Amino acid sequence: MQDHVYKLLELTGTSATSIEDAVEKAIKRAHKTVKNLSWFQVIETRGNIVKGKVQHWQVTLKIGFAVED
Repeated sequence: MQDHVYKLLELTGTSATSIEDAVEKAIKRAHKTVKNLSWFQVIETRGNIVKGKVQHWQVTLKIGFAVED
């Protein structure tokens, strides 16, 4: 197995549906422009409340990707 060097991106995905959807949206968007996505870590989860209900989720994550030689 080859040793890798990784770089981290910090992104915030948003969704009116769910935390998981916010994560998926952030990863899908990063995948469009960054190669070798390998893993992610949820850093923070936030949301806003309207009339006693969650209206929107915001999930900040770090996404790791291997740096090419």
